[in-house]
Amino acid sequence: MRQTILFGGTSKERLVSVASAQALHAALPDADLWFWNDDDHVYAVTPEALLAHTRPFEEAFRPAGAALGVLAEALDRAATEQRLLVLGLHGGVAENGELQAMCEMRSVPFTGSGAAASHLAFDKIAAKRFAAIAGVRAPVSIALAEAEAALEAHGRLIAKPTRDGSSYGLFFINAKQDLVAVRNAARTEDYLIETFVSGIEATCGVLEQADGSLVALPPIEIVPAEGGFDYTAKYLAKSTQEICPGRFAPEVSAVIMDYAVRAHRVMGCRGYSRSDFIVAPDGPIFLETNTLPGLTKASLYPKALQAQGVAFADFLDGQIALAEQALRR
Repeated sequence: MRQTILFGGTSKERLVSVASAQALHAALPDADLWFWNDDDHVYAVTPEALLAHTRPFEEAFRPAGAALGVLAEALDRAATEQRLLVLGLHGGVAENGELQAMCEMRSVPFTGSGAAASHLAFDKIAAKRFAAIAGVRAPVSIALAEAEAALEAHGRLIAKPTRDGSSYGLFFINAKQDLVAVRNAARTEDYLIETFVSGIEATCGVLEQADGSLVALPPIEIVPAEGGFDYTAKYLAKSTQEICPGRFAPEVSAVIMDYAVRAHRVMGCRGYSRSDFIVAPDGPIFLETNTLPGLTKASLYPKALQAQGVAFADFLDGQIALAEQALRR
């Protein structure tokens, strides 16, 4: 099948997506490049144009040339031309299951989880419920109407968009006035409020093998430059530390890895995923699962692959094979 890297998208994470595409192109130099613009049109772009974009985390990529059509038309073309899509996309319609459903309806194979698992994992509230079914510990959720009372009871809360990634829109609630910003943000999108859990930030990738078995990659310890691990800390701050393998006691690492595999399995993920945790004094606590985690040179999942001894190109070959298998089922 004709391999095509699809990147960009309409979400806030489209900047990260361009950097992921640059890493994907380096590993799959013969794959075609399709850029999904924020106006929903898809463009065929050249490797030279992609690589010339030197500040992907800060500046939007703008394609040149004629569009292949809107996304639905481009996917129709992918079906006709028997293309396999390597998804270098993150967030929004690209990760909430809608894109995956559009591909599945057209029998277009793609890397990563299917529509149902993507939709479930993207909703942090639903994901926590399913994780709990699998025996994974998660923070207590708090309704916005109850946030003021919860703040008095717990002293500190955290709020984040129910359906978003890369730590966009993250609020640390330390005083009543902080709730004003959360209420304002909640007018335009759903927000999840949780008790603040003090501890070490961690993440753990899961990799599906050709035989369907799941392998937890070495957990990563995250030491943000300042405050929380938001977009700036993830992609722009030089002093953020991402230590892989993390400096956790062996029994703590074992729990993180077990939880990551459980979350991946209970949500029905395919291929690969990455789950985020806080390691509290009494053990790891689950935050969320990412079905299309970043694949940039600065991203966490490739770091874990390297620590596991898995070459990035071999990882992609495995994901492409799994996508082909899924199409045949």
